[in-house]
Amino acid sequence: MRIEKRFNVNAPQDQVWRFITAPEQVAACMPGCQSVEALSPTKHKITIKVQVGPIKTTFVVDVEVTEERPPEFSSYVTTGEEGGRASRIRAESSLALKAVNDRQTEVHYTSDINIVGRLGKFGLGMMQKIADSMNDEFVAALRGKLEGAGGEVAVTAAVEPARKPTSLLPWIIGAGVLLSLLWLLLR
Repeated sequence: MRIEKRFNVNAPQDQVWRFITAPEQVAACMPGCQSVEALSPTKHKITIKVQVGPIKTTFVVDVEVTEERPPEFSSYVTTGEEGGRASRIRAESSLALKAVNDRQTEVHYTSDINIVGRLGKFGLGMMQKIADSMNDEFVAALRGKLEGAGGEVAVTAAVEPARKPTSLLPWIIGAGVLLSLLWLLLR
């Protein structure tokens, strides 16, 4: 399955880049994100818990940067599995930021996602619709954090200078697809 989205954020490109390369800030935009663990400067392990009615499940994914050109481009590989190895995911993703003007940034991302196991059995059209809905929720949260009240950019601490930044936006999209599929399975 391929996901490709574009949206604008009312914040300068460098501030958007700093935000999306700070895992703790991006994780706050993802419902169900339980933890983000740095394995290296270019690799993170993320745990997402989901509960639908009485059923709970956990996804653990690794995100690794394969290329990065701050503040405009990154590419990633995401691999992971649902608890009990019922489903596995692999996604190759890219993220591009482009300054629309000095106060607005276009965010463009793509993910080629392969899901095998019980979640891989659902139809593409249905998965795409749910992924779109979750994308909208994520974008709203991201805009809320970046644009803040009154349109002021609300970026907190910058990334530590000695650490290479790692963007989690493509992971968030891939995780959104996983969570969407899980929702379909458990509803």
